[in-house]
Amino acid sequence: MTSRTVTLLDVARAAGVSKSTVSDALQGSGRVAEATRDRVRAVAEELGYRPNSAARRLRRASTGAVGLHLPATATRLDYYMNLAFGAVERAQEDGLDMVLLAPSGAAGGRIASRVDGLLVIDPEAGDSAVPGLLDAGVPVVTGERYLGPSAGPSAAVVCDNAASLTALLDHVTERGARRPAVLAPSGSSAWATALRATARSWGLAHGVEVALRTMPFAATPAEAEETTRALLTADPAVDAVICAPDGSAPGVLRAATALGREVGTMGGGGGTGGSNGRGGGTPPEPGIARSGTPPEPGTIARPGPGLLVAACVDGPATRGAEPPVTAVDLRPAAYGRACAELLCDILADRAAPDTVRRHAWSLETRASTGSPG
Repeated sequence: MTSRTVTLLDVARAAGVSKSTVSDALQGSGRVAEATRDRVRAVAEELGYRPNSAARRLRRASTGAVGLHLPATATRLDYYMNLAFGAVERAQEDGLDMVLLAPSGAAGGRIASRVDGLLVIDPEAGDSAVPGLLDAGVPVVTGERYLGPSAGPSAAVVCDNAASLTALLDHVTERGARRPAVLAPSGSSAWATALRATARSWGLAHGVEVALRTMPFAATPAEAEETTRALLTADPAVDAVICAPDGSAPGVLRAATALGREVGTMGGGGGTGGSNGRGGGTPPEPGIARSGTPPEPGTIARPGPGLLVAACVDGPATRGAEPPVTAVDLRPAAYGRACAELLCDILADRAAPDTVRRHAWSLETRASTGSPG
């Protein structure tokens, strides 16, 4: 079958089924037994069958475009901009334009008439636009699973978010932390839900009380600073802070500096004192402000106990911080490419519409946890 283009009829004859069965099997539609579907796909791959994209577009009245739905806060987050660029680049390789959808979404029927498929990134169960997108009548790929009710099948590209936070908690513990805190995102996305659940389960598994605080999904550095100051003032025994929202790490660092906590080390001066780090040490000398409370005018801040800082999302804010912040590199551009590639594969009958693929992350250790940069 190398001298001419392999057709659906060729695959049907080789597999011993009808042409319509081949079409249904490759598109993941119709009532085709799983064994038959697997056999048809194996035969198609063996023969080197490739769908005629031009003819397919004519049959489906294809628009030659796919839609991209991002969270409403995405425009000010570096992570999503990189993800979008990666998705656009990969879609163009299959001759598809990328249409950025309004955060509020639109009626499924109107969307289906404008695009051949949809990418829905970090869908929130509480986002009223998402159900209509998933039920728009075109193939859908979600970046992370949708945790709300869904009528039809959708494909997904997922990260192991529980494993990434576990790696951060294990890392700060190995560096000496005994009372870690996690500033987790609020909301009902799979990412946010996994981080909150993992903080609790990791603490139970290790017999460690993890101080869990929530912030907005797209918390600003100022919001992170306020949350961190309140946390460290109320609970000075906290010796590691892991912040989740993209770009929030500088706020954590500012709060640590304001409270006299030395980032990147577990050492430090008298400060809180006591064997359990919760207070009970000797009172501060006259003119010396105790770590964990803002200094009074005319006093000198005594260096407090050290603090390790890490982030769940790497980016310019973590790499360019002083000190540079240990973070999970989610490789957003590659993630966007992976989402677009899966959608392209579904549109070209190279993948089933309920395929789930995994995306790898890496832990980048830096000076904020006492690690070499």
